[in-house]
Amino acid sequence: MPRRIIIAITGATGAVYGLRLLQVLAADPALETHLVITPAGAATIRQELRMEPAELKALATISYGHREIGAPIASGSFATDGMVIAPCSMNTLAAVAHGLSANLVTRAADVTLKERRRLILLARETPLTLAHLRNMAAVTEMGGLVAPPAPAFYNAPASISEMVDHTVGRTLDQLGLAELGAGLVRRWAGFERS
Repeated sequence: MPRRIIIAITGATGAVYGLRLLQVLAADPALETHLVITPAGAATIRQELRMEPAELKALATISYGHREIGAPIASGSFATDGMVIAPCSMNTLAAVAHGLSANLVTRAADVTLKERRRLILLARETPLTLAHLRNMAAVTEMGGLVAPPAPAFYNAPASISEMVDHTVGRTLDQLGLAELGAGLVRRWAGFERS
């Protein structure tokens, strides 16, 4: 069975995280990527990346419409190695936290949780309300991983691209695909000795 990763892009700012994740995963022909983009995610792709969603879909092995509830990824019998929602809007976070499967993104996330597979949400919002925090806690209690894409500065990033790569590399770590992110992350080695 091939290794399969589901990627979803929702309407929060940070579409670049989904794009970069797809680019890195596409470099490994042994991986199957299954992509879902919500309508708000498509609008964000156009606004932030100046790209059409079709350009991101071309990077995936298979892509689905957000209303395709009959897609393979909507079933637990379709084995995957995990799912990443990058970026994850607070609306999507709330739906996942409360088990609301109104579209293919939230249904696939629900399936990922019920099958005890790795679900990673790159939740994008600030400041956070109490509702956001409670929803993050609920997803965490169900076994999901909430990983807001907060930049690291110990690696002295010289560009936004380096900050994005660091987050994508750390996300790949959580999927058990650290080898794919090897060149993206500068690992902490402790404080420099003087």
